[in-house]
Amino acid sequence: MTYFRPTILLFSIMTLFTAAAYAQAPLQTKDGILVDQAGMTVYTFDKDQANSGKSVCNDQCAKAWPPVVADANANPEGDYSIVERDDGTKQWAYKGQPLYTFAKDTKAGDKTGDKVREVWHVVKP
Repeated sequence: MTYFRPTILLFSIMTLFTAAAYAQAPLQTKDGILVDQAGMTVYTFDKDQANSGKSVCNDQCAKAWPPVVADANANPEGDYSIVERDDGTKQWAYKGQPLYTFAKDTKAGDKTGDKVREVWHVVKP
């Protein structure tokens, strides 16, 4: 019986670490595309230079294409990194490309922003 308590303790710790790892994942894949926590489709912008650490979609552009905001305490993980925007906020990036949603997508699963002006694209991991 003495081994029982340490086993439960170890299992509990492992569960907490696993839950923490999943809690930090900024996005998820649904139907082959990346979506945010609300299920909204996520896009990249061809004018952003990969791995530049910067977004070029600001002001009016960011109103139509809201950035996928990273919390102040968020940490990069795997293919996800964080870029700092001109206004000082943090934005998630996938494989170096800053990520956005589209204001005209009104419900989860909408993909109306795909191929807009041939520079906006859904993200397919």
